[in-house]
Amino acid sequence: MRVVSFGFQTWGYKTLQALIELGHDVVLAVTHPASDQSYKAIWSDSVEKLARDHGIPVHITERADPETIDVVKRAEPDVIVVNSWYSWMPPELYNLPPHGTLNLHDSLLPKFTGFSPVLWALISGESEFGLTVHRMDDGFDTGDILIQHSLPIGPTDTATELVVRGMGLIPGALREALDALESGTAVWRPQNKAERTYFHKRAERDSLIDWNWPAEDLERFVRALSDPYPRAFSYYRGERIEVLEAQVSQARYGGTPGRVIVQEGGGAVVSGPSAYRGPTGAWSSPGCAVPTGPSTVGSSSFPAAAIWAVRLDTDSGEPNSRSETGHGRRCQDCAGAPPRIIAQTDR
Repeated sequence: MRVVSFGFQTWGYKTLQALIELGHDVVLAVTHPASDQSYKAIWSDSVEKLARDHGIPVHITERADPETIDVVKRAEPDVIVVNSWYSWMPPELYNLPPHGTLNLHDSLLPKFTGFSPVLWALISGESEFGLTVHRMDDGFDTGDILIQHSLPIGPTDTATELVVRGMGLIPGALREALDALESGTAVWRPQNKAERTYFHKRAERDSLIDWNWPAEDLERFVRALSDPYPRAFSYYRGERIEVLEAQVSQARYGGTPGRVIVQEGGGAVVSGPSAYRGPTGAWSSPGCAVPTGPSTVGSSSFPAAAIWAVRLDTDSGEPNSRSETGHGRRCQDCAGAPPRIIAQTDR
């Protein structure tokens, strides 16, 4: 089939690569210019370079403007295939080819439409995620579904691991979808709008830890913000600290969310919306996100006493004026304790 590819970053790269390897005639690759915006600068394999390496014409644009529509018309595609495209596409573009436009979205639609669906699925506690190939329409990830493949989310999976696995679904899903179009056997399934969820674009503030969340949710939150994504962070004594790993404490602790206590051979942070009730009567288990492993603050290493492994002997234990996590006087009791945190400062 004659295919025009719209794509950006590694998702667009993998999609174009699959189209080439499947033997389709890719007559044009449309992509965005390179960007240093945080979520666009990661997973940054170049669609432009891959296309030029294979002699495929390239059109670079921020949006589907009249010039872009004209370039696509002249390419005369049978179908447009889209993956990781950041701007709106008008009906005169997505309805242009005989087979319309297929969009690849890395969630099990109609759930997790919108942005960063794999991260949000992990944060939300989903048991599975996947890839959907659907027809583009005038909504946002709302078109009829053609192909859908799912994968399980394990108890220790990071978002990075899930994203890589999800990208592995692209070639097979594309093969099935394009074969169905070409053979005339495509079966389209409308999305159930009542089941649709939409998640907004992530920004820096979305990585700030909220200690009112249950410990189990915070542990997933840290796994969802794995390298190369912007890390989960909080503040300690006016300094921003990134949390790289966490685990849920074995026991349940009560108190004020965000307070650091010395337990279980290291430090723990009280968390949960009902933590003030203590070990009984809480509808969501109050617990502690206890990061594990070696720790650094600046360039110095410390035996971990609390979530950021800072051992302070004279602090009052009260959160400071910026509502940052406090660190109690009892920290002196855990001198020499094995490191329990992986954390780093952001300078």
